Amino acid sequence: MLPPEIFKAYDIRGIVGQTLTANNVRQIGQALGALALEKEQRAIAVGRDGRLSGPELAEALMTGICAAGVDAIDIGCVPTPVTYFAAHELGCQSCVSVTGSHNPPDYNGLKMVIGGETLALEAIQDLRRRTLSALPVARVPGKRTMADVRAAYLERILGDVKLVRSLKIVMDCGNGVAGGIAPELFRRLGCAVDPLFCEVDGHFPNHHPDPSRPENLADLVLRLKTTDAEIGIAFDGDGDRLGVVTKGGEIIYPDRQLMLFAADVLTRVPGGEIIYDVKCSRLLAAWIRAHGGRPLMWNTGHALIKAKLKETNAPLAGEMSGHLFFGERWYGFDDGLYAGARLLEILSRAPDANPVLEALPKAVSTPEINIRMAEGEPFALVEKLKAAATFTGERERITLDGIRVEYANGFGLARPSNTTPVAVLRFEADTPHALNRIQEDFRRALTGVWPGLDLPF
Repeated sequence: MLPPEIFKAYDIRGIVGQTLTANNVRQIGQALGALALEKEQRAIAVGRDGRLSGPELAEALMTGICAAGVDAIDIGCVPTPVTYFAAHELGCQSCVSVTGSHNPPDYNGLKMVIGGETLALEAIQDLRRRTLSALPVARVPGKRTMADVRAAYLERILGDVKLVRSLKIVMDCGNGVAGGIAPELFRRLGCAVDPLFCEVDGHFPNHHPDPSRPENLADLVLRLKTTDAEIGIAFDGDGDRLGVVTKGGEIIYPDRQLMLFAADVLTRVPGGEIIYDVKCSRLLAAWIRAHGGRPLMWNTGHALIKAKLKETNAPLAGEMSGHLFFGERWYGFDDGLYAGARLLEILSRAPDANPVLEALPKAVSTPEINIRMAEGEPFALVEKLKAAATFTGERERITLDGIRVEYANGFGLARPSNTTPVAVLRFEADTPHALNRIQEDFRRALTGVWPGLDLPF
């Protein structure tokens, strides 16, 4: 039985042994192999993160791939971006990362690229339909081989990124898979690295491996305050997202990171298009224009942003969750380690990194606010807002992904999550008073279209 709920918008994800079993993953591997053959692909690189279920599920996946007549290249326990890199380095153009990303320890999943295309949305539903059908078994199974691309990955970054001076950094890997490679990378770049939770441990014994949540950066903030390190960086469970903290404990959220990267990239790609998702600060577009770039707001979701970057040939993209994509000097996939290296390259040009980060424009804002609802209800809620809600002082309504209302002094956003049954809200304004007013306007609109809705703000 293949539970439909494991086939998410951007990946496959489920609870190991319950919704996601080895047999399920073997079937999915066979369907991926069949899809690869249709796209004239003959091999798929397979990597896995540090979760306890990783070896068994990767084995099942490769068994399925080979049953379809496609070669499976086992690249071992590596961050997801290293798996993406393997598709380029090995020339196979296809890869799967067995990863639960930042989910709890009992979760795992698959992030998939076939023939250079990241599978998302309808492509993932098509994969589900394939998996449910009678899958052909090749007369000649694919071969199983092994490859170690870690050295090539390190050399590729070290050949690209150059620091002007050494920085002392605290690095929190949250016991995720980045801990197996990131400390070496940053030491070889010339940094003095103070490692925090860099032992790969699928139990995640210290904190949840999700740097987008402030509570998961508390240990990093404390270590910065009690040592002589200059700044702190953090990675999520599979290493494709970056968190940044100043010496004073300020979290530099990804939309502000994107400002720093955009200013740098646009010096080499004048007039370049910079892509960002609907959750990002309204200050970002003005910043991009001021630095000679063209801002483009797009849908949330790493696979969707990645596809848009490829379509537009943009040099840079990013989203509020921490996925950052460099088309300039890199391959266009989301890579927290490479983003961290590019960050330090920029900061190393200044005598102190902290004033550079602290000077980035900043508004008063909320983190993501989640309203948990029944399956399907968040989509219905947002559609009702679009159809019937009115907003006091509305200047512009953006319905690209949910509903984002622009006011003279801020914005409010409501969108349905594509991965869990929650409505996601975010608010930003010039002042705390303006923020409260925008939240009150959204509170009135939300309860107006959905009476009795339990709002956590």
